[in-house]
Amino acid sequence: MRKILLAVVMFGALAIVMGAEPTQRPNILFILTDDQRWDALGCMGNTIIQTPNIDKLAGRGVLFRNHFVTTSICCVSRASILSGQYQRRHDIHDFAKPFTEAQWAKSYPKLLRSSGYQTGFIGKFGVGKDIAPMAKEFDYWKGLPGQAGAFFDKADTKHEHHITARFGDQALEFIQSTTSEKPFCLSISFSAPHARDGQPREFPPDMRDESLYANVTIPVPKLATDSAFKALPDFAQTSEGHKRWAARFATPEMYQKTTKDYYRLITGIDREVGRIIAELEARKLTENTIVIFTSDNGFFYGERGLADKWLMYEESIRVPLIVVDPRSPVEDRGRKSDAMTLNVDFGPTMLDYAGVAIPAEMQGRSLREVIQPGQHAWRNEFYYEHDTLPKIIPPTEGVRNATWSYIRWTGSNPVIEELYDIVKDPLEEKNLAKDSAHLKTLAELRTRCAAMRDELK
Repeated sequence: MRKILLAVVMFGALAIVMGAEPTQRPNILFILTDDQRWDALGCMGNTIIQTPNIDKLAGRGVLFRNHFVTTSICCVSRASILSGQYQRRHDIHDFAKPFTEAQWAKSYPKLLRSSGYQTGFIGKFGVGKDIAPMAKEFDYWKGLPGQAGAFFDKADTKHEHHITARFGDQALEFIQSTTSEKPFCLSISFSAPHARDGQPREFPPDMRDESLYANVTIPVPKLATDSAFKALPDFAQTSEGHKRWAARFATPEMYQKTTKDYYRLITGIDREVGRIIAELEARKLTENTIVIFTSDNGFFYGERGLADKWLMYEESIRVPLIVVDPRSPVEDRGRKSDAMTLNVDFGPTMLDYAGVAIPAEMQGRSLREVIQPGQHAWRNEFYYEHDTLPKIIPPTEGVRNATWSYIRWTGSNPVIEELYDIVKDPLEEKNLAKDSAHLKTLAELRTRCAAMRDELK
């Protein structure tokens, strides 16, 4: 009897250290897409794109309408997601550099696994050229480097299995391998709708989706004009963003073809999200599984003569975010939040839900502060930075708050500044940096940008 009591006491102590008893700790499903801009979802107001399963998630959870990335390029954004840190701290600013052992020790996958979670990773890892060492860091590993290869599996000559569907199959395999003895955290990182750069068809969808959107005309963005392009600094007009625009959006026909394929890829992701949620339901796991859906970067639809992302405009830095906590009161589900949230918040959020201490090195905040009812002091500004591949992508930094977007093109001498009133001018059409009526605001944001640059090291 004494041995039994001792075992019970030890188990209880372990549960306290880990944050909660294993059966009470929620599972976590983290779904990341690649280059999906904020409004490329039905639940975000897009009346053309078909995303019924993701829209249902929004109806079950909280839809965040002001979610941003702190650096809009794959390697940096993914490093920020995994570490909860700005680029200035994790210092991963290219496609070759991996995490150090010390950095990985403070990442959310490592900390969750160490605390008793069964962890899985599927899809595009995106940090470091050699990701083979990561295989031992997860209980289930199907990670891929770089852009995760072609969209179609060439070995599957009969069915041409789209990589999005393959990731969905792997997610089901992982969920089916889990047991009630351990909570799980599955990170699934879709490589769509990112372009297969330089291929004859850069956004090839699943064959099942080829007919989608064939009979609709997708409206051209207001800023997809020559005048908006010429308003860019000269070096931005000759940058990689415009070169990719020429391959994707240069004519009305190209715009329709590219955007429809982009939409088709997102609808393909939506299908897999539906399959994954159905598997959770079949295994009676939905009521104890936190679901987070987001993307790593935004995307230009040809606005300002640009494609892809990188620059500090809304189309590039703003991405979707849905968080579902099935344990929330029914009246809180389907809520929309305008809180300013960031990609560095995901690590702290998942650790918080799991009852694991958030490392001091993480610079984000747990989203539970704004998901749970009650008054919480929350951020009203953030710092943006981008200095990856400066020879082809103009470096930028700046501050975005609830009213203003302040942009600095740091690669020019002297530095070029832009200032936009986001409330009155959400498309950022009128640069107020040289308007004498806004010199005080410009000076304040310039000072704040410098301060935040130092604070975030």
